[in-house]
Amino acid sequence: MKIACISDIHGNAHALEKVLIDINKKNVDKIYVMGDLCYRGPEPKRSMDLIRSLNAEVIKGNADEWVVRGVRKGEVADTALEMMNRERDWVVSKLDQTDIDYLAQLPTEINVRVEGVALHLFHATPDSLFEIVPPGADDEIIKSKLMSSKDAQIYIYAHVHKPYTRYLNGKVIMNTGSVGLPFDSLAMASYATIEITEGAIRTSIERVSFDIEEVVMQYQASDYPNAEMMAKVLRNARVNI
Repeated sequence: MKIACISDIHGNAHALEKVLIDINKKNVDKIYVMGDLCYRGPEPKRSMDLIRSLNAEVIKGNADEWVVRGVRKGEVADTALEMMNRERDWVVSKLDQTDIDYLAQLPTEINVRVEGVALHLFHATPDSLFEIVPPGADDEIIKSKLMSSKDAQIYIYAHVHKPYTRYLNGKVIMNTGSVGLPFDSLAMASYATIEITEGAIRTSIERVSFDIEEVVMQYQASDYPNAEMMAKVLRNARVNI
C-alpha cells in the first residue's frame, strides 16, 4: 500500500493542484492531510474545496485553529500579532460558515496501521498544534516530543515547513514539509510518501514545481493584507528574509 501525506497548503491552491497531479501519477492508495489548509494564502476557499473533495483523512494544524478563533497574544511575536489577525480576518471573509465549522471539528492526530505497520500522524507534536521541533533537534527531544505518546513504527509530522527523514531506535521520523510555503530554501512544493509491502518500508520526500509568480500575482490581485511579505517568503522559500 502506498500513502501520501500532505500538509501546510496555506491557501496555495495552485501548488496543491500540482501536488495532487503528482500524487495521481504515483498511484497512491490513500492521502492523509496534516493541517494548515487555508490561512496565509491567496485562495483559501479553493484550497478548502480541493481538500474536502478528496477521499482523505484530515487533521487540524495551528493555522486552522487560528482561522477558527483568531491568533492570540503569545502565539506569535507581538510585532506580528495585529497583521496576522488582519490576514486571518481576510481569510475568514473568503470562507463559508460550513468551512469554519469543518476546521473546528477536525481531529488532532491519526493512528493507523498499514499492512501491520503502525503510523502516528500529527501536525506539530502529539500534545501541541504550535510547538516547533526542527530537523536538527537532538535525539532526546525527538524521542520526548514526537515519539513518547504512541508506540509506532513511523512518526509523521509537519508544521516546520522543512521536510526530512530520520531514523532513531529502529523507528522512522518524517516531516512532510509544506505544499504551499516551503521554508527550506527550495521553492518547490513538498510532501511525503510511504510505501509498505509485505513488511518492507519505502519512504520518500517528493518535490513538485509550481508557478511561483502566478501565486505572487494572486496575492497582489486579491488585496491580501500582507502580500509583499508573503511574496518574498514564497520566492525565497524562507521565513526569515
